Amino acid sequence: MVQQIQVTSSSNYDKNRELKAFDDTKASVKGLVDAGITQVPRIFIYPEVSGSGSFPSLEEIHFVFPIIDLENINKDPIKHKEIVKKVGDASETWGFFQVINHGIPMSVLDEML
Repeated sequence: MVQQIQVTSSSNYDKNRELKAFDDTKASVKGLVDAGITQVPRIFIYPEVSGSGSFPSLEEIHFVFPIIDLENINKDPIKHKEIVKKVGDASETWGFFQVINHGIPMSVLDEML
């Protein structure tokens, strides 16, 4: 059975502790649904925009995600090692990243789309 974490007030809310507790259950979101939760856990609720009382629109949200530059990756072993580390960090933190200067012709990219 999935543990449900109760939060009594915002002054004692510890998002990191709640995220760790959720991760420790190994339940996933589907597991929460299957367990019959009746409220969305607070860790999944986007904070309100201060003062407006409403959620931001997609136009108001700006993400800055990792961009990996592969230029000269095969010419410099130190740069190669740095890029490999960046790919690992971006994969672990974000789960995705944008690659630039990869050398794939635009025609191949267009065809892929």
